[in-house]
Amino acid sequence: MSGEIHLDPGARAARRVRAHARVVRQRRLAAVAALLLAGGGIATVIGVSSGGGDGGSASAGNGAGGKDARAAKPAPPPELPGGGRRLFPDYRVVAFYGSPRDPALGALGVGRLRSAVAKLKKQARGYAKKTRPALPCLELISTIATAAPGPTGNYRDHLPAKEIDRHLREARRAKALLLLDIQPGRTDFVSETKRLKKWLKEPDVGLALDPEWRIGPGQLPGKVIGSVSAREVNETSAYLASLVKENNLPEKLFVLHQFTNDMVQNKELVRKRPGLATVFNVDGFGTQAAKLSKYKDFTSEAVRFKNGLKLFYEEDTGIFSPEQVMALTPRPDLVIYE
Repeated sequence: MSGEIHLDPGARAARRVRAHARVVRQRRLAAVAALLLAGGGIATVIGVSSGGGDGGSASAGNGAGGKDARAAKPAPPPELPGGGRRLFPDYRVVAFYGSPRDPALGALGVGRLRSAVAKLKKQARGYAKKTRPALPCLELISTIATAAPGPTGNYRDHLPAKEIDRHLREARRAKALLLLDIQPGRTDFVSETKRLKKWLKEPDVGLALDPEWRIGPGQLPGKVIGSVSAREVNETSAYLASLVKENNLPEKLFVLHQFTNDMVQNKELVRKRPGLATVFNVDGFGTQAAKLSKYKDFTSEAVRFKNGLKLFYEEDTGIFSPEQVMALTPRPDLVIYE
């Protein structure tokens, strides 16, 4: 079809691979490994700003007797940045995707972080309705596929903990969500998700899986289009849902990116989990006609989840305006800008 969406890894992945290669050249792998070990050990967990156990224990300790202790009320359960505990359909999420390592990786990494967040909030206003407010979101690539194998030979690198903490602080300042994106290289989504546990236990942090960059032994990022099995997705979502339940968290955003039909294998077996707002995000850049065709394909599938659409400021030919996105059927629950 003329204007077909880009599925060829040589067309779609070349930009990201070049960016990844620049990162590798700039930071020697041995130094990266040492920095990650040091950063992981000293990183401070950012407290839950919307409620926790400390308030109740402090109130109980201030009393002079049992009467004050009995009068103390338990802390309310944590809420989403905009209030409440249900994500969809109460909100429509609008996100910027990227990494501070290179502007070519997406809009979130362009310029100063605070400036990028200000642009995100301005972009999100185009999707706000009285009946359904827009909730800004920072989709941060926390595990990034790399052109070089690295110390472990897994063709992936981790963003330092201090950078994730910095983005979480900025998200909270803007009353936004933080969405941690995983490009696992030759590792798997389950192990990479468990590594992010301290952040995923927070009420305003979600998870995104990027199967394009989930490759097998002998494969290289950007040379093939990766994929993930429904079994691995289900194992990952089960772990994430357990964190929601154990910590009494509000509904958590769980995103799967896809732009080919086999990127999520046996998709009909993917399970819905209590506590997770699961979104299949239609990825890929191209003309408006091609993107519309792909969106209709994925949103007409028998197994239904929440709907997402990614837009590319640089690669899309005639990027959809917010008005055009809102005219789609069904309307996306999640809109991501790269």
